[in-house]
Amino acid sequence: MNDQFTEQFDGLIEKYTELLTGENDFELQEKVRYWALYSYIAKSMPALAKHWNATYPEAKQDMIKLIQEIKKLNDDYREQKEKA
Repeated sequence: MNDQFTEQFDGLIEKYTELLTGENDFELQEKVRYWALYSYIAKSMPALAKHWNATYPEAKQDMIKLIQEIKKLNDDYREQKEKA
């Protein structure tokens, strides 16, 4: 991959994070990357996700917290937009 692609894809993640949560700081963008990739893996290869969850139960708990955090941020952002 070239630098231009990386920069453009980072822009996509930045905007997606903003549209999803109303924020777009770097730490949150990284969380969204993990959340999106894990969600895709869990849907497209559930056996792999199940194996990973069983192999790394602490990481599974971290992922659950991450998913809950992003869901809450998204719900809060949607509610805020509805009130405006």
